Amino acid sequence: MRLERLNSNKIKIFLTLDDLTERGLTKEDVWKDSLKWHQLFHEMLEEASEEFGVDIQGSVAVEIFSMQAQGMVMIVTMDEHLDEELLEDGFIEMQVTVDGTEDILFEFQDIEDVIDMAKRLHIVHIDTGSLYAYKERYYYHADDISGEDIQRAIAILAEFGNPSLTSPHLLHEYGKLIIKGEAVKKLIEFFSQSKKV
Repeated sequence: MRLERLNSNKIKIFLTLDDLTERGLTKEDVWKDSLKWHQLFHEMLEEASEEFGVDIQGSVAVEIFSMQAQGMVMIVTMDEHLDEELLEDGFIEMQVTVDGTEDILFEFQDIEDVIDMAKRLHIVHIDTGSLYAYKERYYYHADDISGEDIQRAIAILAEFGNPSLTSPHLLHEYGKLIIKGEAVKKLIEFFSQSKKV
């Protein structure tokens, strides 16, 4: 589990699939709003409270973004206009928004890994996705892979890169878009032509 303070009233919590498994949880427990999930959520709030020195009480909004291979990202927003009565009671009111996506996001250290990844994905007829550059790394993002291709793509991507802790939203906002859509197809076209010369 990784915690990051975004501003005075927002905290980002990143949970990997291993973090969930260690606690005996699955993504489905989050969607079902189970008791185990509530216990984990309160533990995370306590840890965030200790790490950032904030007293999390009152109303909080929680946005949960599920990412296929990476786990899930939660954005916890604390209400700045808290009712004094609620604070005295130590009450936490939770409003949860869940966004379950099939996004796949992997990061690569150099362009050679990206090219090798593209060659392997192309062999299994996966030619989609977008390629970004951000903070001296390359990112492959796909949200249009479905069915059995999802697991096949993740297995190939894991050979050449790592699941990214960066969110797709951050990449869209601050990353440099290199190839939009059909990244694999365009990489294959470009680099197979350059070798013929």
